[in-house]
Formats: sequence, C-alpha cells, structure tokens
Amino acid sequence: MASLRDTLSRTRNSVFSRIQTALGQSDITDETWEELEMLLLQADVGATTTEGLITRLRERARADGIVRADALRGALKRELKALLLSHPATHSFASNRMLEVIMMIGVNGSGKTTSIAKLCKLYKQRGRKVLLAAADTFRAAAVDQLQVWGERNGVDVITGPQAVDPGAVTHDAVMAAFARKADLLIVDTAGRLHTKHNLMQELVKIKNVLQRTVHEAPHQTLIVIDAANGQNAIAQAKGFAQAVGVTGAILTKLDGTPKGGVAFSIVSDLGIPILFVGTGEKIDDIEPFDADAFVEDLFEA
Repeated sequence: MASLRDTLSRTRNSVFSRIQTALGQSDITDETWEELEMLLLQADVGATTTEGLITRLRERARADGIVRADALRGALKRELKALLLSHPATHSFASNRMLEVIMMIGVNGSGKTTSIAKLCKLYKQRGRKVLLAAADTFRAAAVDQLQVWGERNGVDVITGPQAVDPGAVTHDAVMAAFARKADLLIVDTAGRLHTKHNLMQELVKIKNVLQRTVHEAPHQTLIVIDAANGQNAIAQAKGFAQAVGVTGAILTKLDGTPKGGVAFSIVSDLGIPILFVGTGEKIDDIEPFDADAFVEDLFEA
C-alpha cells in the first residue's frame, strides 16, 4: 500500500522543497514574497487562494514581528492547515440509515470508477453491505470496468442495456438495494466534459430519481478530481457543483504530478472538504484525508 508521503513526492521535490529554500536564513524582502507567490502558483494552489495566503502571511508577519524568512515556514504551514480545515472532512463509514446513497461524479479519466472500487472495499471492510449502480450507460467500457471491480470485491452491480436512460438504471438499483437489504448504494455516473448540457441534464435526472426513491438522497455527492489537471479540474468541478451540488472530493493521481497544491484550491475555491486521497493504482491505495499529515508530508525533507 502506497503512503501519502510517497504519493506527494513529486509535488514536494519540485515545488515545496524550493519553498523551503526560498524561506531560508535571510531577511524577508519583496523578492521573498514574490518568489513564494510564484512557487505556490507553480504547485497549482490557484491565483485566488495564493493571493489570500500571501495576504494573511504578510499580516501575520507584521503582527508577530517576523523579519526572518525561515520564521515564515511555520506560519505558512499553519495557514495551509487552517485553509484545509476551514471545510473539515467529517466523513463516517457508519450510518444509521436503512439505505445510504453516494452519487459519484467527475470527468472521464479522473479515476472515478477505480475510486468507486476502492471505496467499495473500504466500506465492505467496515461491515457495510454495498451495491453498485452502473448509471454511466452510454459508455460500455465504464459498465464493463465497474462489473470487473464488482466481481473482485464480491459486490453486485446493477446494469441496463447500453444507452438506456441512466435514471432507469438508478431506479432499478435503488429497488434492488432495498430488496437485497444493502445499506450502501454507490452510483457511478457519466463523465463527459462539463460543458455538455446533456451530461448535466443526465446528472440532474439521476439526482431527482434518488430524491424521489430514498429519503434525503443522495446523502453524499462526491466529485473525483485528477490532481494532474490542476486548475482545469477546479473549473470542471464548478460546473458539476452548479448542476447537482457536491458535498466532498476524492483527490486522485497525486503520485504522477507536481500539482498537489490543487488540494488547497479544492477546499478554498469549491468550498468542500477533501474526504479521500488516492495514493496509487492498487485497490488498497486510498486513505481518508488528513489535513495535518498532508501539509507535513509536503514539507518533510
């Protein structure tokens, strides 16, 4: 099982190690602030989030009389942790509902289906009876992939004919969940680009079906975000959020990109917590998000 520290190695080595160097044994100058801002942007923290961080750090430096750059390291870590904790991950694997429903959204290629498989195993390990709904009905490969993961996890997958109404598959899955006494239904959805109106209509239809058939469903709407897409992923996520609302994020593919700073933009720009982090390609390579550990691992030498 891959560790979070290993997963963040590219972001740490390419950007945050340079931040450590920039905040070295010297006095704070205008160049210090400019270099710090540039490096945060290179890590894909995002323009708005970076501007806010720099402003708060400047205020902190003035208030505390900080004049040495190395004294800013601790202040920066505290600000980054506070940002992530402004929308804390309050996820629980337990539920007192007869049927809990998680709606999974995200663009194709973000790792959504694999993340569903990983979640499925996590919940099963904690005693939940899981059922999967293959509501990405227009992409045969997505249905096939979900069925393969379902078989590996020993979990049933509710499917329909190719190109069938995804709302119909969702309805069938809810009925099957009640009949089989499943206590968790995870719904896979289509992930074509967020600019396509038809996709958003499909997602709204699925959400409406869930609202009609299960009390207060969907109880979670999780967006899967590929860290390698950086700020483009944030723009895409905003489109999904406007259509169906989003309650939390799963951040994937951190091991293959230096853009791990996008995590801060997810929380700041989207106003949602990160609930899970994918730490590799294997089914066990996922863990609940820990803001403190995330920041510490970015700075660890």
